[in-house]
Amino acid sequence: MSTFSTNPPSGHSGPAVTVLGLGPMGRALAGALLDAGLPTTVWNRTPGRDRELLDRGAAGARSAAEAVAAGEVVVVCVVNHDAVDAVLRRGDVTAALKGRTVLNLTADTPDRARDTAGWAAAHGVRYLDGAIMTPAATVGTADAVFLHSGPEDLHRELEPVRRALGGTHTHLGEEIGRAAAYDIALLDIFWTAMAGYAHALAVARAEGITAGELAPFARGIGAILPPIFEEAARQADAGTFSGEDNPLTSAASSMAHVVQVSEAHGIDAGVMRAAEGMARRTIGLGHGTDGFVRIAEVIGRR
Repeated sequence: MSTFSTNPPSGHSGPAVTVLGLGPMGRALAGALLDAGLPTTVWNRTPGRDRELLDRGAAGARSAAEAVAAGEVVVVCVVNHDAVDAVLRRGDVTAALKGRTVLNLTADTPDRARDTAGWAAAHGVRYLDGAIMTPAATVGTADAVFLHSGPEDLHRELEPVRRALGGTHTHLGEEIGRAAAYDIALLDIFWTAMAGYAHALAVARAEGITAGELAPFARGIGAILPPIFEEAARQADAGTFSGEDNPLTSAASSMAHVVQVSEAHGIDAGVMRAAEGMARRTIGLGHGTDGFVRIAEVIGRR
């Protein structure tokens, strides 16, 4: 059962929430809280970003300490944990946070999440870490995806806030770094894929193919990936790496073709050279007939 008090503006109930950080994602979070009728106070280090939210009914604050004092739950969404530290680890803010709940939705590394959780525990601050895995426009809709880690009872208490933010909220366990670890792994997929797409567009353009002409076929490549990911995950967990359909030797050959065409046009092929290098290393260890996911096992060896 929630320990938060209720304050039911516009027929809604829930805790008073403070949002620290008003970049695109922070503004989306605050907007969703306002739409759900939760009393919302906002603050940002750079002035002026709160104007639209104030017009929609948010309360402004002159300082981070004043903002924190206004909320039972403090949602933090800034660029990284250096920024989190700069805001929270100040005497007046730390004092105002004592006994309150921090939901930190700032992206950073698992170790930084653990460090922040340790600091919070030492200062009487209740702490839940989290990650937002979808764009700002999805916040407050059914399409939003949030990951959380930390005390399960605290995750349950925050149900009114989670409901206001929309989408799905998965609690990954009490180990505080798990949400950040998932975030890092998933961002690895996303940014590697985006780097590959940007590189593909450059190569295609050099060969006289427009981005618009390539896009429908790129969409098709994207569509075949989910079942490949699922099968690769099964193999990785089972320790079996079948290369029956596409052995690593064949994959390395096709990657070499990408490198050759790229460099013939003067296009940096560093990303593909790195991928080919991992494949060649794995082949050199005697795994040439295995499937591509054998690379994960090889590069993960200690």
